[in-house]
Amino acid sequence: MARHGWDARTRRWRLIALLGVGATVLALVVTLLGTLSGGPGTQGTTRDGDKVHGTPATPAAPPSPDVGWGFTHTQYSADQGEPAATRRARQLLGQGGGLPQNQHIMGWGADNPEPVEGHYDFGALDRRIDFVRASGGTPVITLCCSPDWMKGGKAGAGNTDWSRAALESAPTPGHYQDFADLAATVARRYPDVKHFIVWNEFKGFWNDAESRWDYEGYTRMYNLVYQALKKVGTDIMVGGPYLSMDSVDPRDPNASTALKGPWGAMDRRILDAFDYWNEHRTGADFAVVDGSSYTRDDELLPDEFAATAKLTAVGAWVRRRTHGLPLWWAEYYVEPGDGGDERDGWTEPHRVAVQATGMIAMARGGADSGFYWNPQERSGDCAGCLWTPTGGAGGGRALPMYGLVSRFARAFPPGTRYASVPVAPDDRPNVRVLADDRTVLVVNTLGRTISAEVDGKRFDLRAYEVKWLDR
Repeated sequence: MARHGWDARTRRWRLIALLGVGATVLALVVTLLGTLSGGPGTQGTTRDGDKVHGTPATPAAPPSPDVGWGFTHTQYSADQGEPAATRRARQLLGQGGGLPQNQHIMGWGADNPEPVEGHYDFGALDRRIDFVRASGGTPVITLCCSPDWMKGGKAGAGNTDWSRAALESAPTPGHYQDFADLAATVARRYPDVKHFIVWNEFKGFWNDAESRWDYEGYTRMYNLVYQALKKVGTDIMVGGPYLSMDSVDPRDPNASTALKGPWGAMDRRILDAFDYWNEHRTGADFAVVDGSSYTRDDELLPDEFAATAKLTAVGAWVRRRTHGLPLWWAEYYVEPGDGGDERDGWTEPHRVAVQATGMIAMARGGADSGFYWNPQERSGDCAGCLWTPTGGAGGGRALPMYGLVSRFARAFPPGTRYASVPVAPDDRPNVRVLADDRTVLVVNTLGRTISAEVDGKRFDLRAYEVKWLDR
């Protein structure tokens, strides 16, 4: 087990994804000027952080606690690059009414939003929100991470510590209200953003003395943020706790006896943390989790397709615990990463097929919303990416994973009433199926061509093929 109870190999905290802009000559100059003047540097910041930015989109309807299936922006995205490529990606995402798009307030392409108390720098976040608006997406903001001065670090433009240890630090208890105030500032700046997730994977909330999550601290901060956002607008939707639902070998001393299956057993400390938040939260419009189908030791039990049953079991457990509160998956992973947290060991058809099976599993567990963690790059090959990198003029073109996520979002929006579909007995072990009264999604879980009979139709499926049928 890695530091603070999460597995370093499976965290999405690669240094490249944590750098907002990085250290530059300008940052060094700003730091020096701040030192000479006797206070933290504020160059490039503004005092009116809550001034409405740009032209907010006009929602077509009042916000709902479910947003559907979309993706999360990471360090590199289509808000920057060659103009022809970024325009192509923007138009791609705008097809069919757009996709829900999630962005963090610090890291993953966003700078330190408040490097000095009361002094704001929203330039990078403004650009991301502008892209979401222009591509017709539903904007979602994850309220993570926090400025250095809220967690014992040094204030000042150019002083941000982008190291993993610093980014994984939560605000100190004395600054929980400051973080809530920052959340309210963000909400006022982007009045068309109606959905907020509070924090990310309990990062920094670990009780070393008792070797468990500091769920009391997180819940105190969550409640302050919830209250601050509801004061900005009662129609704002807020959710948590964004716990990583890690599973372990059933023989692990921390294995749960209440939530387990062929895929392993849940870490009981995570379930304890969820239960505490659920019991002591001031309120919530939706519940948020993330996780992988594989165990903390990267085991796919009993195989990569069957392991996705964990996502169904976890979703059903959360829904029971929250008495049917809408369920979001902020992240979901079905392919273990290597030592550098890269996931490029499978062919793209294999990857898409297992992802499709994972999405089917989440839907069966009661989820109506989920965000694909988009591992976008600036150039070169891009395993699992949604579009070709926009660093070149020819970029911004749809990749197979975009086809899956966008089609799934259109076919199975929030509120879908799923229907049972007949599958020939001999074919049941080899295919995964999800359907409503209009559409059937079929996945071949074998690395070879098969003939299958689904919904009264017989057809061939190529190795790992994902097929859509009209009913």
